[in-house]
Amino acid sequence: MTTCAALIVAAGRGQRFGGNLPKQYAPLRGEKLLRRTLRAFSGHPKIGQVVVAIHPDDAASFAEAAQGFVNVTSVHGGATRQESVRLGLEAIAKAAPDLVLIHDGARPMTSAALIDSVIGGLATAEGVLPVMPVIDTLKRVDGAGVVGETVSREQLVRAQTPQGFRFSAILKAHRTFAGEALTDDAAVLERAGHRVTTVPGDDANIKVTTMDDLARLSAALTETRIGQGFDVHKFGPGDAVMLCGLKVPHTQGLIGHSDADVALHAGTDAILGAIGAGDIGQHFPPTDPKWRGAASDKFLKHAHDLLLERGGTLVHLDFTIICERPKVGPYRAAMVAAVARILGVTEDRISVKATTTEGLGFTGRQEGIAAQAVATVKL
Repeated sequence: MTTCAALIVAAGRGQRFGGNLPKQYAPLRGEKLLRRTLRAFSGHPKIGQVVVAIHPDDAASFAEAAQGFVNVTSVHGGATRQESVRLGLEAIAKAAPDLVLIHDGARPMTSAALIDSVIGGLATAEGVLPVMPVIDTLKRVDGAGVVGETVSREQLVRAQTPQGFRFSAILKAHRTFAGEALTDDAAVLERAGHRVTTVPGDDANIKVTTMDDLARLSAALTETRIGQGFDVHKFGPGDAVMLCGLKVPHTQGLIGHSDADVALHAGTDAILGAIGAGDIGQHFPPTDPKWRGAASDKFLKHAHDLLLERGGTLVHLDFTIICERPKVGPYRAAMVAAVARILGVTEDRISVKATTTEGLGFTGRQEGIAAQAVATVKL
């Protein structure tokens, strides 16, 4: 059975990145870049051992990033990337795997499919390099920034990692050409006279070099979620009902611990549901006297504030009010404006609709009002 190890290179200081931490320990959506990288390799069924070349000063940061990964160990890297790789390969040599993948610690979005592709390519080659096409026009310029010529893109590609190798071949090549400052491990194997083949890379496999790269990667990780809410309140004494933050005249009122705004309660639950934050009752218990008669805009704004605290955005909030009376149509535009004002969003992000149940059920018998809401958010 073919065995494969992974060597993650994470000993650099990231001078171009800036900030207080080396880039491999920078947070991406609340999780260190290196931890995301380790998960991709440690959890892959074809990878038996993961060794990480780290800087001696980063032991504590590495231990935090690697917590829980049972097949991950570290070794101190060297002054250059090439030296760090050689030291990592020497640490792996005792296990003598058939294959090794060498990967940049600051490429956290490596897919299992790309790992499989690189390993598969090693069936017929001693080195495999994932590559992306060059799509921009290339220019050669002088020291003053003046264009000298346009360079043909034919047969040019951009190299990515993980780069895969027959272990014995890449270890021997790194030992032989130590200190030659070659730019990647494929170049080391090429220098030793071996053939390196290519497989298609992956656009998502971004290497973080600058803060802008981190921001671009963070934006790529944005996800869209949908939450739904439903609420019911029965009629009682009164001369108006609260709907979407608007006082609507009616022959009855709605009974509730707060102001019984059935639509805003449904909207609150929809936003809370989209961010996995429970329901309105958890945040505003009906047994708590402080919420007696409270305006429900407080509840909706609280849910929206939680969304904003998590770096989210409300894309759209869609209400459906279900009742025979009062008629919602005359107040629809004002309801939209009221909700938009509560949340501080534009009115095109709010929709209010109404329907009846054709005289059926408790709403048909005019015993109360029901409301549904659907919230679409980006996180």
